[in-house]
Amino acid sequence: MAKAVKGSATGTKAAAKKQKSFEQTLWDTADKLRGSVESSEYKHVVLSLIFLKFISDKFEQRKRELIAEGQGDYVDMVEFYTMKNVFYLPAESRWDYIAQNAKQDDIAIKIDTALYTVEKNNKALKGALPDNYFSRLGLDGSKLAALIDSINNIDTVVEQEGGAASEVDIVGRVYEYFLGNFAATEGKGGGEFYTPKCVVNLLAEMIEPYHGKIYDPCCGSGGMFVQSVKFVENHQGNKKDISIYGQEQTSTTYKLAKMNLAIRGISANLGEVPADTFFKDQHPDLKADFIMANPPFNLKEWRGPDELTDDPRWAGYEVPPTGNANYGWILHMISKLSENGVAGFVLANGSMSTKTKGEGEIRKKIIENDLVDCMIALPGQLFYTTTIPVCLWFITKNKKAAVIPGHEGSNHRNREGETLFIDARNMGSMISRIHKELTVDDIAEIARTYHAWRGEAKDGDYRDIPGFCKVATLEDIAANDYVLTPGRYVGAAEVEDDGELFEEKMRELTQTLYRQIAEAEQLDAMIKQNLVGLGYGK
Repeated sequence: MAKAVKGSATGTKAAAKKQKSFEQTLWDTADKLRGSVESSEYKHVVLSLIFLKFISDKFEQRKRELIAEGQGDYVDMVEFYTMKNVFYLPAESRWDYIAQNAKQDDIAIKIDTALYTVEKNNKALKGALPDNYFSRLGLDGSKLAALIDSINNIDTVVEQEGGAASEVDIVGRVYEYFLGNFAATEGKGGGEFYTPKCVVNLLAEMIEPYHGKIYDPCCGSGGMFVQSVKFVENHQGNKKDISIYGQEQTSTTYKLAKMNLAIRGISANLGEVPADTFFKDQHPDLKADFIMANPPFNLKEWRGPDELTDDPRWAGYEVPPTGNANYGWILHMISKLSENGVAGFVLANGSMSTKTKGEGEIRKKIIENDLVDCMIALPGQLFYTTTIPVCLWFITKNKKAAVIPGHEGSNHRNREGETLFIDARNMGSMISRIHKELTVDDIAEIARTYHAWRGEAKDGDYRDIPGFCKVATLEDIAANDYVLTPGRYVGAAEVEDDGELFEEKMRELTQTLYRQIAEAEQLDAMIKQNLVGLGYGK
């Protein structure tokens, strides 16, 4: 059983470092055991087992509590677990049963049976767990047994002084770590279920979802929801003040999301079944206070030529073209916002300037309706799906002055007729040879700039910064042909004057150029001489 670290901040930092090492060690072990199984398949194996280990630990913890309270006669009664938001597990679904039988030839069947039984006995997990996945996949028995042994080392309960047990988010962190690593391994395919954590953090910090309905129309593995809850908790809020709605088309990803949320005790309505948001909206009457999303980039052939042409979501706009779903997603989200709702979402850079098949006219109308609150150009290499830069759109239904209950320092000023542009392309730090990440300070600076512009007293006064941020009017945007690329508005960053006179600087540069020309002539002569010596003269 893992022990809580007592004492100084140094001890806390040491514990955090050790925890990171634990996650990496577990990943390395699991990855080695993958063998010839594709990463896209293997992630469901690993994450399902981690999930089963977690809910089993919670079940055993609750069982011990009942015994300690003198209620041992009730340890097999479902309601005594569900009343504490703990899943009830029959004996054949518990982790200790799986671990004890790890080396049996039929362990894959036993795992499938365990997952089926868990889902059958807990309505909240309907449609969440893999169905006969382990048996169908044909994993090597010895490698599956070794993987079970590795996951058996994950402990989700910390014993504190006095013997009281409390849950920590160890499994949540492992789950998140594995999702990120699987996304990196799968490359482009990984983007279907995972948005980089720094981008999700930035979206949450920007829109500040303190309370109300949160919606993601293409929720992947549920990362937007996890971060929304963390945002509320980090700002001393109550997660009961938010309700979560989402939808996901891919069946396996839908299951990942349900498990990801269940691990953290987050209740969510992801619809009855996985389904296409455009054709089978699971929340037709929803009006959300906050929308966070990372739709598939530049999705082609998302509808047929004669499909959805009279859809009410496009009312007042041209019909989005069949060749690219970007503006279909934008109009869908606008239609889902409440009268004071705010949406923050990721799109490919082309969405800010395209004029293809009516997209320019749709963007113009959105701008004229004064819905665009802020545009952010992000650096490249943030995503596993693409190395090209992407952008963030922030849409709001109401730019008038607003009071935020319980958060007076976050009240908004009247911003009608204004849009903020932020160019963050030069931000971020490389975390590997091919991937970049926005730092905590980067995220804070961007969010603080936006909040200051909105008039939030807690973030001080706003000012334009050349090369970084600029407020533009609707007239300014119209003069730029309704293009929303931040670089058009923020201008170039100020260059610090080094105090050297232009004439002196020009003289130095000219002399340097003449020296380089002379050196180039000498090198050319040497190359010609060598060629003659080799018999390749004129």
